Amino acid sequence: MTSDIMSDTARHQIVRRNIKSSDRTSGAQQTSTRGHRREQQYHRSRSPERKQRKRSRSRESSDERYTKHRHYEQVSRRISKDRSYHRSRRSSYSMSRSPRESLSPPRHRSSNISPTSRSHQNPHRSPLPPSRSPRRLDLHSRRPVSPRPSRSHKPLPSQEQSYRGQGDIPPDAVAESAPKEKPNFKPSGFLAAETNKVTLGSGNNSKSIVLKYHEPPEARKPPSSEAWVLFIFKGTSEKPLHTIPLHSRSCWLLGRETAVADIPVEHPSCSKQHAVFQFRHVVKKDEWGEKKGKVGLYLLDLESANGTQLNGGKVEATRYVECLSGDVVRFGESEREYVLLLPPKV
Repeated sequence: MTSDIMSDTARHQIVRRNIKSSDRTSGAQQTSTRGHRREQQYHRSRSPERKQRKRSRSRESSDERYTKHRHYEQVSRRISKDRSYHRSRRSSYSMSRSPRESLSPPRHRSSNISPTSRSHQNPHRSPLPPSRSPRRLDLHSRRPVSPRPSRSHKPLPSQEQSYRGQGDIPPDAVAESAPKEKPNFKPSGFLAAETNKVTLGSGNNSKSIVLKYHEPPEARKPPSSEAWVLFIFKGTSEKPLHTIPLHSRSCWLLGRETAVADIPVEHPSCSKQHAVFQFRHVVKKDEWGEKKGKVGLYLLDLESANGTQLNGGKVEATRYVECLSGDVVRFGESEREYVLLLPPKV
């Protein structure tokens, strides 16, 4: 019984040893197969057949790329030729004289090719950009556009020369210009015209007349001791037509405008508002240097068309001229004479 048990245990031990040895041999076999496979892969990669396959594949890919590139160049060359042909047709249509000639196609197509398309005939030459082409076409006018003028490096002209259009003329050749007009802040007379406006009538029939003259601040009535009188004569008659006492008022307006004139002048050569007799208070110095004020009679021409004469001489317009007793005044081409007299003091 005991011997059988011992034999069984010995068998089990022998079986275990065999299993362990078999496991060791199988592991070694596996490692040897892996290394062998790696070695085979290495030799295959280094074999001349594989190198030949790689070369053939690379040659095929380079051939494909070359054919694609050639095809692209042919297509681009064909497009550029078509564009240049159409451009030449457009220019021939615009430059043609008769409609029949413009409708006929060009005989030699190669002669109408623009310089930009000729550069595309060479496959190894890159095409010129449109901005560098020697001839450019305007799509709106369909005419060759002239190149832009080169920018000059000369000094800029003055502001006045450029305003007058004399930018290319040297400054020495340009004459000296007139001085610039300064602002004028003097009264324009519009406000005075509004205040001196006289309205005649009412409603739609109303008429407004602007007075050319208004009295100055030194206007005065003469004293009663100086009773000036105006005598109006015509021709060679010794009898006056009218006698007007001037000392009753400080200002007398003469003219053809009977609505505003104090002394009407009917001759057609006289203006509507011709002249004025004005009494003014003026301060003067005597021979001793003392200041003395005096009211005197002055004549003023209101820029009349034919002027005013005092004792045969023409009176300057818009300027006061002092009158003395016995002076003779004439207005325009009228034959009437206006004589100023100051009666002597008693």
